[in-house]
Amino acid sequence: MFVPSILLKQLYTHGSLTKTEKGISFALKNRLKDATLKELKWISLDGEKVATHKITLQTSKDSHISVEELHKNKGMPFSLRQTITVHVALDQAVSPEKRKLGICFSASPFGKLKFEVEDNITEATKRGGHIPRDDLDDYGSAMIQARQAYFESATGNKLNHVAKYSIDPNELKGNIEHFIGVAQVPIGIAGPLTIHGEHAKGDFVVPLATTEGTLVASYNRGMKLLNMSGGVTATVVDDAMQRAPVFIFENARGARDFVAWVKQNMDKIREEAEATSSIAKLTYVDHFLSNKFAFLRFNYKTGDAAGQNMVGRATFAACGWILDNYEGIKNFYLESNFATDKKASQINIMRTRGKRVTAEATIKREHLLQVMRVDPKQIDYHGRVAGVGSFLSGVNNTGLHSPNGITAMFIATGQDVANVSESSAAMMYSELTDEGDLYVSITIPSLIVATYGGGTGIGTQRECLELIDCYGKGKVHKLAEIVASVVLAGEISLASAISSSDWVSSHEQYGRNR
Repeated sequence: MFVPSILLKQLYTHGSLTKTEKGISFALKNRLKDATLKELKWISLDGEKVATHKITLQTSKDSHISVEELHKNKGMPFSLRQTITVHVALDQAVSPEKRKLGICFSASPFGKLKFEVEDNITEATKRGGHIPRDDLDDYGSAMIQARQAYFESATGNKLNHVAKYSIDPNELKGNIEHFIGVAQVPIGIAGPLTIHGEHAKGDFVVPLATTEGTLVASYNRGMKLLNMSGGVTATVVDDAMQRAPVFIFENARGARDFVAWVKQNMDKIREEAEATSSIAKLTYVDHFLSNKFAFLRFNYKTGDAAGQNMVGRATFAACGWILDNYEGIKNFYLESNFATDKKASQINIMRTRGKRVTAEATIKREHLLQVMRVDPKQIDYHGRVAGVGSFLSGVNNTGLHSPNGITAMFIATGQDVANVSESSAAMMYSELTDEGDLYVSITIPSLIVATYGGGTGIGTQRECLELIDCYGKGKVHKLAEIVASVVLAGEISLASAISSSDWVSSHEQYGRNR
């Protein structure tokens, strides 16, 4: 299996070349995929190969294996995100000067791999600042307690709540570094909400994590109203996740010709990208030319994962092949800020990032009057006035407060909360029917959710996903439909409160307005 040189060098942990009592050491971290390290062929320092008997591999705090034992055992597992510390019995001085470190090995399923990096040798005591950490066992109880004690000493306060938790810290690898405890956010429930989706079908009681008074009550009131009129219809209409590299050329003509070459080689670029994952599927690549820059926006399907890391790895591999096969590229960056990761943007509103999902309902006039004490004409008129306010402000959301429900569900279900930046965009639309009822619809063009991977498998987060039957593979479109439906409930509830002047009085009753 071909691995681009730019991707292969990512196996080395930069800054890990360290002087030890018996020589030097450095760290290798598997950032490709689950593999088996079959044979260590050689290690070199400044072009000089090191005798294999001077090399030892450390896979955990108490587990060391020599090169001879590695070969005798016909290899050892090297799983994704696993770190191996390589110890080399060479007496070397600490120096700010860069040294050339080379390594050649064979691993299944990649075959023979070799690369060279530059790094300087540092003192072990100078690595990582003052926070206690252990490269090989950073989630063990001893190291966690050491960090807790350090934090208490540094702040002069006790960890009375943060240090109490029910999750297994060893399951947090890949989720957090320097772990000391948890932040507890209150969770309330709203519903049931009747949803007529293609994936979410039935009644759902929804967990909402928040510290904002009235939020759960408001959403619950909106759900009651929607149920009285038959519930919500929800539809996922698009699905895409992006990474947007930029390639820099001598001039604009070079950038233009490069884009033509990319189009001609799309099959190979897709092959290289998809080789990094059994899930990621490259659907298409947009191109945008400006000055002497060629911006490529890779678009993927990512299954039930949110997929930012997945598409980053896939695009990195594809770009590695491009760099190895196209001459004239002066510079390259994996992310050009054009995917607008964790940022609201017009391109994501137009082109989709995550799931593009619409929730809609027709609410009977008598139900609005009965539950909300407001006539459909009042909400419709207020919506048109608010549309002018939206235009004047340049906001990315013509609704009222969709990020409230989205954030509360994100925290409860283990989503990446920073993705509320993109997911906050929404297009709200309403109209009066011939019968005097109110049709309402909201489209969320860049809702980034996951039901597998990331933080979805941790303790309370997994539990909340399981409560709405949205944990695991094959459930992400269902979750997207539920989120959009909850958002619609919140929109109609707040719109009614503002139109009927109940907004402030509700906060006085349920919130913390004092």
